[in-house]
Amino acid sequence: MQFELEGKVALVTGGARDVGREIALGLAKEGASVVVNYNGSKRAAESVVEEIQAKGGRAIAVGCDISDRSQVDAMVSRTLEAFGGLNILVNNAGLVIRKRFAETTFDEWRRQIDVCLYGTLNCTHAALPYLEAQKGAGRIISIMGDSSRVGESGLAIGAAARAANIALMKSVARETRSGTTANSIALGLIETAHDPEFVEANREKLTKLYPLRRLGQPEDVAPLVVLLASARGSWITGQVVSISGGFSMV
Repeated sequence: MQFELEGKVALVTGGARDVGREIALGLAKEGASVVVNYNGSKRAAESVVEEIQAKGGRAIAVGCDISDRSQVDAMVSRTLEAFGGLNILVNNAGLVIRKRFAETTFDEWRRQIDVCLYGTLNCTHAALPYLEAQKGAGRIISIMGDSSRVGESGLAIGAAARAANIALMKSVARETRSGTTANSIALGLIETAHDPEFVEANREKLTKLYPLRRLGQPEDVAPLVVLLASARGSWITGQVVSISGGFSMV
């Protein structure tokens, strides 16, 4: 199946590492020009860009703290300057602080909400006029944990922020008038560089939570993002699709 993303421009927040990296590479493989956003991972983002360019693709790395609206506006402007438009926004960047709710602090709430909720609000609001201008080719895809739908011990604040993102995507999906789609992808536990000690210390217990008896890998996510970003996903909007190995079956 060909997804025909030639001529499309994608902005992937948190695109330097792990799931974001695989999404950026997957979109580029199908022909999209890709803006690889990073905050503190400049060299990793540049490595993704170099890999895309080495295969004949087009990509740039753009640093931006997505919780800062002025920086987000500058990132969108840089995207338009580099590639002439914007078709696909992937809200992937996030922040995870694994701690029981009663032990969390206000500053930890604020940090997670600023990135996980306001970051998505900022990027979606800044990008939407340009996505709508694509007249049916605009796509918004927000990546989050499945805790946003089913809750999870130790992730209450992030889950709450991401649950708000689901409502945002559904509402945006109802408001768009030019064929722009807005969907959410809810992930089970993906093995990343973020928290390897936690995974290794609890691997046997964690794996038992998944009917497929394995944890997710970053490359498990990109194919669905590519589908939703393409014309073949043009009649899918306002949905939450789980890539979770069966962790939740809502």
